[in-house]
Amino acid sequence: MRPLDGKDRQILELLRADARLPLKSLAAKIGLARSTLRDRLSRLEADGIIRGYHADIADGTPSVLAYLFIRLKSTPAPGLVALLRQMPEVRSCTSLTGDIDLLVEIAAPTTDRVNALRDRISSHETVADLTTSVVLDRNI
Repeated sequence: MRPLDGKDRQILELLRADARLPLKSLAAKIGLARSTLRDRLSRLEADGIIRGYHADIADGTPSVLAYLFIRLKSTPAPGLVALLRQMPEVRSCTSLTGDIDLLVEIAAPTTDRVNALRDRISSHETVADLTTSVVLDRNI
């Protein structure tokens, strides 16, 4: 494998930003002829530096995890629990002792969807108060 020079590093940087960049545009940005760029790409591929080109496709996996802390006007609240069961984004609903009556875990594709679910749940007749916490990171 040959060492990378400045042009190789420019190629890699631009491809990291946009692997779909047309050869003509890539060559122009770096200041190379298309044929020279093609040769460099072939060498980078042969040396295993560029292992492939891919599309980053959303797989439908929820990306926003949130917890809803619900205080009820009175317990039990079977109507609310039935509503929560109908929502595919609801991962769990746990009854608690103390100030919070229900802990609901939601996994949704966007924060807008979390907000829509939160609004729907908080408007239920048995809900006295609802607090939302969005998960920033899972440490374990």
